[in-house]
Amino acid sequence: MIATLHFATLVATTLLAAAAAVGLHWMALKAMFVLMRPATARHRASTVRLASGTAQLARAYAAHR
Repeated sequence: MIATLHFATLVATTLLAAAAAVGLHWMALKAMFVLMRPATARHRASTVRLASGTAQLARAYAAHR
């Protein structure tokens, strides 16, 4: 009887730990996607500014030649 109680306690503890681990991994995965989203959006915007700035510089130097 005591062995069955110990085994049931071990099973319940293992299931609780597995559920906690899955929950933590899921939260970490969602957090990483949220943290990566602004970095990609900011990177795309900066390349547009760089291209338009480069075009403006090319026009400015071409006018003086």
